[in-house]
Amino acid sequence: MTNYMNVSQYIARFLKEAGVERAFELSGGMIMHLIDCIHQEGGVQLVNVYHEQSAAFAADATGRLSGIPGVAFGTSGPGAINLLTGVGSSFFDSSPAVFITGQVNRHEQKGTREVRQLGFQETDVVSMAKPITKWAYAIRDASEVPECLYRAFSVATSGRPGAVLLDIPMDVFRSPVAGFFRAWKPGFRTPDVKLQPDRVEQVVTLLRGAERPLILVGAGVRAAGAHAQFLKFVDRVDIPVVHSLLACDVLPYGHRQRVGMIGTYGNRWANLALSECDCLLVIGSRLDIRQTGADTDSFKRGRTIIHVDVESGEINNRVSDCIPLNCDIRDFLEGMLDCPAVGRPVWERWISDRRREWPDTAELKGVHGINPNVLMHRLSASRDVAAYCVDVGLHQMWAAQSLELGEETRFLTSGGMGAMGFALPAAVGAALHLHGARPVVVIAGDGGFQLNIQELQSIVHHRLPVKIVVANNHCHGMTRQFQDTYFDKRHAGTVWGYSTPAFHRIAEAYGIASMRIENAEQVDVAAEWFWREPLQPCLLEVEIDLTTNAYPKLAFGRPISQMEPLATPLEMEAT
Repeated sequence: MTNYMNVSQYIARFLKEAGVERAFELSGGMIMHLIDCIHQEGGVQLVNVYHEQSAAFAADATGRLSGIPGVAFGTSGPGAINLLTGVGSSFFDSSPAVFITGQVNRHEQKGTREVRQLGFQETDVVSMAKPITKWAYAIRDASEVPECLYRAFSVATSGRPGAVLLDIPMDVFRSPVAGFFRAWKPGFRTPDVKLQPDRVEQVVTLLRGAERPLILVGAGVRAAGAHAQFLKFVDRVDIPVVHSLLACDVLPYGHRQRVGMIGTYGNRWANLALSECDCLLVIGSRLDIRQTGADTDSFKRGRTIIHVDVESGEINNRVSDCIPLNCDIRDFLEGMLDCPAVGRPVWERWISDRRREWPDTAELKGVHGINPNVLMHRLSASRDVAAYCVDVGLHQMWAAQSLELGEETRFLTSGGMGAMGFALPAAVGAALHLHGARPVVVIAGDGGFQLNIQELQSIVHHRLPVKIVVANNHCHGMTRQFQDTYFDKRHAGTVWGYSTPAFHRIAEAYGIASMRIENAEQVDVAAEWFWREPLQPCLLEVEIDLTTNAYPKLAFGRPISQMEPLATPLEMEAT
């Protein structure tokens, strides 16, 4: 259709027709024209949050869950900069998202003048965003908007998904756009890199010839929209599956082929299986240092590694000599659906024996007070949860090691960026996307929870079924554990000079039901209270002893099978 409208009106209509149900924002002068037009157009809910970082994290969660880019707005200067942590998190974790920032009027921009700033809040956010986006662009004229918007949504969702940022001057928002409206519709595009049939035959041959085959699945499976194909493939091929941190939700807890999480804080039995396999099929996982450890020679020694990824640069990067399959993951899995069952009962029994030998709930021997791994099992067993939104820290590892996820349960956390403060705003995005039909659970530590604690008001304002667990160990636990190992227990900045409020009382101030527990005998009572009203928000503050660590933990510099506290690091961690 031919139409005459201004840029803000065009964006409002574009978002609605693209299937975007809501946009997250904190109002500011340079985006007010856009916000007003979206309000008048209707069809896209404007969700006001209380910090722009929260808007970005909420958009990240929405994009991961829907496959349609999550959308967030920020005004010029501090608003745009505040978005950037969440922009980077979306980029690193392959979450499709489009961020629109306001910029000062074109006649107020400094251009080539040798001054720091001309217009009030003028900031070159595009230069800052380029390293953490798939595409970042400063629009200069209204005529660019139709093509740039279409490209932004296409880039955000194609190949390996990620973040895109468009910066638009205030006067451009008010400028007219003439011409044809170019709509974008959701759906994965035809893969750029096609899988050759002979490569499928090669993989089948290698898997069938292995005595101890293993699949390592990463977040790339969901990012490719290939979750259904992966489930069919695993059921057919009958090979044990280990997963990365970001792929905790690819197989449900009770799936017969699910082994557990691998990596720095992986389940001990899963890391042992990884170290003993003779053929490893890696699907959509980066093989970064937190998965393989620093000793990549021992990681690849004695096994064939087949690496499937849509990004060629991720293959044979840190871990060399892999058999490369640079292709779309969904394309690969569909090609593998005729693979005959492999099935190795002796190998599966060996893994099961290791699981019984090294249960996750027994890793913290002699723990004082509440065992966090036991807590995770108790809170999650047989619960219908839409998503767990997990913050960054020791609690993140306890959750990934021990949560019992259902078939329709998602696990959302900040992996590559590792951003504290992610969980609560992500839960806002997740709960809104799911229309409050099922509960969303936040698992946070006392440190990360304080970064975006203001979003408790978003929970209350939108009446969201978000249930919150704050594991309060009165310190920055992960870095405190690091100090114990490498800095002779000097706790500067983690224990010394740090303190926490009474989170259960803060929840009450927001009008959220709360409870606090401090010993193991209270866990069952707390779990019953927590789930008494599944769709009502609540906050459970759990006192965790300050000295409680996350174990097992890879002993840095050693092979993946050697983990603390049974082994000691050879050198200081590099990450």
